[in-house]
Amino acid sequence: MSFKYECADFSQFQEQLKKMRDLDDKIIYALNTSIPTESFKGQVDAEAKCRELHGQLESGYSHRQDAIKKCIVTCADTVKTLKDKREENKDDIALNKQFKTEQRKLRLLQAELSVEDIIRERTQKTFRERCRLFFRFDSL
Repeated sequence: MSFKYECADFSQFQEQLKKMRDLDDKIIYALNTSIPTESFKGQVDAEAKCRELHGQLESGYSHRQDAIKKCIVTCADTVKTLKDKREENKDDIALNKQFKTEQRKLRLLQAELSVEDIIRERTQKTFRERCRLFFRFDSL
């Protein structure tokens, strides 16, 4: 699952993150289709299904975290550059406006890291509750 992301437009980046969080949003459904009921325990390898789902979740976490951090670095560099330009030309209203816009975007991107932590915690809690009988959680 590979997604392209664009850091320049925060709204667009947020939409891309939403698409990347699809598995986390549908974790209950994914677990229901992966873990067998009592009558089907012998027909489905629940451990393999939980391991596969865990791998997909970890891959998604890693990809989203990297995307957010790369955008934070990019935005922080832009803010630094604009701050330096602003020091040279304090009367430029357009430059001040652009600087404040980039600062706001940087704060929003940093807040996305907190959102990501909350989503990960919630998903892992649900995953542990449902896969605890089939999968060891040493790596979580």
